[in-house]
Order: sequence, then structure tokens, then C-alpha cells
Amino acid sequence: SLPLIIAEELDADWSKVAVVPAPAIEAIYGNPGFQGMMYTAGSNAVTSYYTPLRTFGAQVRKVLLENAARKWGLAVEELTTEPSVVVHVKSGRRLTYAEIAAIAEIPEKAPQIKPDELKSPKNFRLIGKDVMRVDLPGKVNGSARYAIDVQVPNMLYAAVLRAPVEGSVPDKIDDGKAKAVGGVVRIVRMPYGVAVLAETPWAAFEARQKLLQSVSWTRTGTAWGFDSEKGIERFAADAKNPARGATEWSRIGDVRGQMPKAASTFEAEYRCDYAYHAQMEPLNAIASVSPTGDSVEIWAGTQSQTTATEAPAKLLGIARDKVKLHDMLMGGGFGRRGNRDVDFIIDAVFLSKESGRPVKVMWTREDDIHNGRFRPISAHALKAGFDQSGKLTSWHHRIAVDRVGAYMDPVRYQMTGGKDFIAMLGADLKGYDVPHQLVEQLYRDTGVRTNPLRGISFLANRFATESFIDEIARKRGIDPVKYHLELLKDAPRAVHAVERVAEMAQWDKQRDGRALGFAYLDYSGSQVAGIAEISLNRASGEIKVHNFWCTIDCGVAVQPDNVVAQTESSIVYGLGVALIELITVKDGIVEQNNFYDYHVPRMKDVPAMHIEVIQTDNHPTGAGQMATPLVAPAISSAVAALTGVRLRHTPFTPERVTKAVG
Repeated sequence: SLPLIIAEELDADWSKVAVVPAPAIEAIYGNPGFQGMMYTAGSNAVTSYYTPLRTFGAQVRKVLLENAARKWGLAVEELTTEPSVVVHVKSGRRLTYAEIAAIAEIPEKAPQIKPDELKSPKNFRLIGKDVMRVDLPGKVNGSARYAIDVQVPNMLYAAVLRAPVEGSVPDKIDDGKAKAVGGVVRIVRMPYGVAVLAETPWAAFEARQKLLQSVSWTRTGTAWGFDSEKGIERFAADAKNPARGATEWSRIGDVRGQMPKAASTFEAEYRCDYAYHAQMEPLNAIASVSPTGDSVEIWAGTQSQTTATEAPAKLLGIARDKVKLHDMLMGGGFGRRGNRDVDFIIDAVFLSKESGRPVKVMWTREDDIHNGRFRPISAHALKAGFDQSGKLTSWHHRIAVDRVGAYMDPVRYQMTGGKDFIAMLGADLKGYDVPHQLVEQLYRDTGVRTNPLRGISFLANRFATESFIDEIARKRGIDPVKYHLELLKDAPRAVHAVERVAEMAQWDKQRDGRALGFAYLDYSGSQVAGIAEISLNRASGEIKVHNFWCTIDCGVAVQPDNVVAQTESSIVYGLGVALIELITVKDGIVEQNNFYDYHVPRMKDVPAMHIEVIQTDNHPTGAGQMATPLVAPAISSAVAALTGVRLRHTPFTPERVTKAVG
């Protein structure tokens, strides 16, 4: 979408546009939504870049017009543009952009663009249209290159054996058997593990396998002894216990003063387990440190060109402009390729420096899971207060959650006074008519690696809040969709999204053996509503999602078909986290290994998806992960409608469902 925004204001012929990654120069390419970093996360790229890129495209177009006017001796006002051509309508003369570029005089400063000089949406040729993505042909025919495809001369392959628990280091190493493997060049001790350097990947992996029983580790990591099943029980107890101190995340009105005055109250709790990013391409990178150690060349797929160059520069003690990054396509990121310490890139840089040769690091799926950065566990205790008429007047939400912000961005965490922004996004009731609201965070440090997952903390927080609202509606004997509309009466865009998805799903239609569940989300200004249709095999505990309807109002949808695709993929992602994706930790060590014991949705599990993009002229907002947080609460509410039993703990595995519904 970003190149298309430029092309729109530039009036470029899209069929002639080539797209290449921007170099890591924040002053030019930095994301305004991330303090100028080159970073993509949180579905904010189009939102942040939309106006700057439109302005830039208009500036280039203006320079082209001025140069054409100079060549023809005409006033700029007499000229116009068609795709990649400047036209003088009266005479019929035409100059292509390429012809102008060959003779152009470039001003020292870009021309100023007034807001009224930008195109009116009614004149858009590209924005809002289903335009072919320039990256699709290569991804379909196999010519697209990912970091894992890259080969460089004289390259070594590395397999890294990491500590089983974050914070532990190698204690004793017996590397005799590993060194005996043919093709092994060197065994390298690292601050957090042991690496095998070899001439082939197979030699590296085989030698590392022999190290498994030959390396002992210090028990210095915080997570040693941690059990996730017991841990979430402690989290739940803390969330429910008002005596346990908490950090105030957000407050509207006076919950502490008004809740005791409520005519009636209602309480419920919810829980969420660890989940893994499960990106298709495991982490990998190539680094080539110069013989003098004063520069490095890197090939990697990353969500942040800033951190992908900052961290290597810091490791080598060099200036950032001495780090050359080849920004490759990513086989999925979902937040994992956006962590600040870029661990997979640091592997390659460290080992290239040690060996004096280019090094390619490839993580296996087992590496990727064992050393994952997971969606944190959390426990939610909610309490609602009502007046005599039954109106919801007070809302108190206490969240006990594993560290995230403190782990991935400790400086920002300290600057916010201990507010974990990554763990708490989505906990507020945006748009809802509830006069008194209090959201509190109980920060817990288990030592387990954590990271934003697709949907960030909206994924857990909206599961809790939307499920709770559905419970309140059923308790009051009100249709859940109507109750949402009552609470959202002052948010017209939300009301439209909710009403439209209810129409699409035929919400009032009775279904034999099936039920519907609803959820709504305001995510960074995008209005999203979803309905799941499910059935339940009571004997096996398996939930089958047959249909999922979703409306999304993200303002100007730059590429509507892309919004549909993103929404569909985010539904599938949410489906896995809601039903089957589960990471468990025992004695600080991740128990899952590969997709045989970390299950993700297969084609047979995917419902029919019905997406409607609500086009408006509002400034564009996010689309990349909007539907993911809707799925779990919609399924939970559908099960409640079908059975009368509320599922409170994601994922809703067959074992948990069977135990709950009997």
C-alpha cells in the first residue's frame, strides 16, 4: 500500500512501478508512528505514512510539471498529468516522466504542498481500487527471495545451541564428538549458548545434536522452576485479590467511589495462555563482518531496519552507517521479527566476527519454538456495577500479566512509570457508554521470554472484555448485539459496523445444532465487528467454526482486496490462538517442539469467511491484525449461546471444553 500512495499523488503508471526496500535511514524513511524508527508493527504503517507519502508524491509531480513547463516555455497551470505523462491539453504535446527526468533540474528544497493541492478522493485512480500488488507474481512463481534463500561466497553455516532458560549460560562443554563430525570448522562459546560452525548446514545440525548431552548450564535464569499451569493459577488469584497492589492503567470517572453504591454487581474472570508466533519461515540471517571488524553486511528479513542495524553496530562497537542491511522478504513476522534485540541477526554477526567469514544462521522449527518470544499469560478479573434501572455504570478490570514491555523495551517501560503498554493495549472500553471505568495492571515477572503477537494485547484483553459484555447481556436477558448497540450509541461508525455484520450473518435466524457469537473492537480507530457460527461435538470437545462474518471500517482502504486478505488471515490466526495453539512451560523450559505438538489451524479447520470493507473518507487506520482479537470472544459467546456454559480460558482445547460443558 505504501508505494501505491506515492504513485497516486505522483500520478504514476502502476504497471511501470518497481518497489525496492528503503535503506535504513530514519531521517528520510522513519515511521512517524514509531518515534521516527523504521519499524512496522501494530498495524500503523499506512496510518502513519499516508499523509507524508501523499505529500511526497505530490511534490515529485510538481517538480515534473515545473520542468515540463520550463522546457515548453509554458505556465505550470496550463499542464496536467496522466499516468506517468505530463500533458499540454491545448497543443496535445506530451512528455513522459522518464523524458523529463533526463533533463530535470532538481530544486534544493522540495516544493511546498498545500492540503488543497492533494487529490480529492473522487479523483483517485489507485487508492481504494483493487490494484495488483507488485510482490505477488514473485511469491507465486517462486522467484521472490527470502533471507533463507541467500548464499554468499565463502559462507559458513551455524547452528546455535541456546540455553534452555533465558539468562543461563554454558557451564561445562564437552565438544569432542561434535568436532569429530565431518565438515565442522569450529565450536564457539557464546554468551548465551554454544555454536557449531560448519561448511554445510547438515554438518552444523548434526554436530549440534551431539552437543545436546555434552553441555551443562548454570541455573541463573529467572524462569528456572517456573510452571505455567501453576503460574496462571497464581496470576488468577492475584487478579481477584484487591489487596494485591496494582498499577493504574486508565481511569474514567470514579469507580472506587461509585462501585459500592451500585444497585447490583456482576463479576467474572478469564485466562489466556502463552502462544507462539508460528511464522512460516523460521528465523535466519547472514552476516559478513569485514576483516578489520569496522563494518558488517547483513541479509535478513526484519520488521525493524532500525534495530536490525542498531544492535549489530552496538555489538561491534561501530557506527550505524557501517552496517549495510539487505532487507529481505519475510516468511511471516507477526511481531517475532520486530523484537529489539534481533537475536537471530546477532547470532550471525557474533559468529562472523569470531570466524572471520560470512556466516549463515538458520534456526530449525524446534529452535524457533524453544526460543520463542511468546504472547504472555494473563488472568483477568472483571466487575461491573449497575444502577436501579440496570444501566452499566461502573467497570473495574484487573489484569495480572507476564512482563512484555519491561522485557522488550525497558527504557520506555521506566519512562511510563511502570505501565506495560504492550501488555495493556485494548484493555480500555473505547466507545462504550460506561461513565466510570478503572483498568489496573498487576505486573508479574516469570522470566519467560515474551513479545507482542499478532493482535498484541488486544488479543487477550478483548477476549476478556467482550466475553464479559456478552455475559452481562445474557444475564440481563438482552440480545448481545442489541446490548452492544446500546453501549455504543454515541459511536456512529461502530454502530454501522455492528449493524452491518449482524445483517450479513442473519443474526436473528435460528440454526439447528449451531449458534452464533458476536464481538466488537475499536483498534487504533478501526471499527471491526465479527460473528462466529459454531457447532460442538460434546463427546470429543471439538468446536467447529463453520462461518465467520466480519466488517471492518479502517477509513480509506488503500487496497480493499488487501484489507480483505489481511482480515481473512487475521481470522485464521485468531482461530488458532482461540482453539488449539498452546505453549506450556515446565521448570522454565518450553515443552513444545514442532507442529506435531504445537498445533496450528489446517485447511480443514478454516471456516468460510465473509468480509465487508466499509469504505469511508476518514484517515486510514490499521487493517493488518484487526480481526484476530474478535475470534476468541465470538467463539466463547457462541458456545455460551449453544450450551449455556461460558469458556473462560484460551485456548479452548477439546480437553478444556469437555471439562466445562460435561
